[in-house]
Amino acid sequence: MENSKKVVPIWEKVTLTLEEAAAYSNVGVNRLREMTNDPRCKYVIWCGNKRLIKRKEFEKFISENVEM
Repeated sequence: MENSKKVVPIWEKVTLTLEEAAAYSNVGVNRLREMTNDPRCKYVIWCGNKRLIKRKEFEKFISENVEM
């Protein structure tokens, strides 16, 4: 049997893992983890213990801020 898992490009995903978000934004995984620990963070979603980044909201955050 062959593995038929489809690979979706990062720019088409709705949510990203910390590693994908780091590669996509050039922001380090540790910095992203620190930023998303804030309960007011608007671009993080939790699935149990798994932390996912809402790509579009994250892009908006980056475009509206001059420092992180």
